Amino acid sequence: MPTILRLLGFRVFFYSNENNEPPHVHLEKGDAEGKYWLEPLEKDYIQGFTKAEEKQARKIIEDHQEKFKNDWHDHFNK
Repeated sequence: MPTILRLLGFRVFFYSNENNEPPHVHLEKGDAEGKYWLEPLEKDYIQGFTKAEEKQARKIIEDHQEKFKNDWHDHFNK
């Protein structure tokens, strides 16, 4: 379960056994969690975040989308 970013209390990561799915990341902050598809950028689910945290989470994913896609492909194309 590689962590690819920690920022503003959020941890962004993916599971090493999910290479059969399109590129995506999971994120968590405290007990809240979510998942975003990266190609195209789209929320799969998000739960437990305040509205402000949801907005902040989306901004983090948008700002680092290319890095996350590269990390995904680097990890699964080993």
